Amino acid sequence: MAVSSSAQRIVFTGGSGKAGRHCIPYLLSKGHSVLNVDLVPLDHPKVHTLKADLTDSGQVFNALSSHFHLSHYENPRGPGGVGVEKPDAVIHFAAYARNLLVPDSETFRGNVLSTYNVIEAASKLGIKKVVIASSETTYGVCFAQGDADYHCFPLEEDYDNDPEDTYATSKLCGERCARSFARRFPGTDIYALRIGNIIEPHEYEPDFPEYVNKPETRKRNAWSYIDARDLGQICDLCVQKDGLGYQVFNATNDTITTREPTAEILKKFAPNTPISRKMGEYEAPLSNRKIREILGFKDEHDWRRYVEI
Repeated sequence: MAVSSSAQRIVFTGGSGKAGRHCIPYLLSKGHSVLNVDLVPLDHPKVHTLKADLTDSGQVFNALSSHFHLSHYENPRGPGGVGVEKPDAVIHFAAYARNLLVPDSETFRGNVLSTYNVIEAASKLGIKKVVIASSETTYGVCFAQGDADYHCFPLEEDYDNDPEDTYATSKLCGERCARSFARRFPGTDIYALRIGNIIEPHEYEPDFPEYVNKPETRKRNAWSYIDARDLGQICDLCVQKDGLGYQVFNATNDTITTREPTAEILKKFAPNTPISRKMGEYEAPLSNRKIREILGFKDEHDWRRYVEI
């Protein structure tokens, strides 16, 4: 397993969304260059947005073999007769972000087809690193009908994911596509991030007091979250770490979103759910242990820094 130290050329799909608008600045701060592929522009002076329909395979192949900026037409021609440099990595976050934005059939079609197209194009173009957004919802409770229990705690990447809703199912299909292409194209790393409830910096003050004071409302998110800026760190770590093949990582911060220790919360609000291992005193039930141990993730934005309890 190798760690890349040089700046990377990254195509980021969905970079104008809630996660991307924080992840891309983080990647830029690490010296990477980024092309945003989205339907709406990202308001950032150093990032060009290429508008593309990712459910159209032809547009995806073109987007992943595009200039990053108009100034790149000044580049000398390369061996293939053009001056386009191949990206080093693709980060695919573009998607319908939840159920009920569009009909379920369109959620499934759009999310699965776009993910397939991005992974296929990257693999066939020889791009050796692909990171895709999966979701906490794949653990089956977030969009379950009525009250539902998890199979066990902590929620880790070897969990038997069995969601009943369309959005989560579309994300599991994306993971399966990733696994298939990683096997078909040896030497290509494809990492799927099961991203927790994304919190932007401005959301702590208005939202977190209710999360803390009404923990019964957070079962569907497994009392866990990911700061959007820390998600940027995770994207950078994924780009830098080579040689892992296909991997799934939970993308969450370290700690539970409650005053009370984890064991007390689980005993009170999930009394019928077994505990599969000893957990840290305030460990998030949607555990990030794997991403800490393998990628070296370090939580920089614990919610307690921003919320008075």
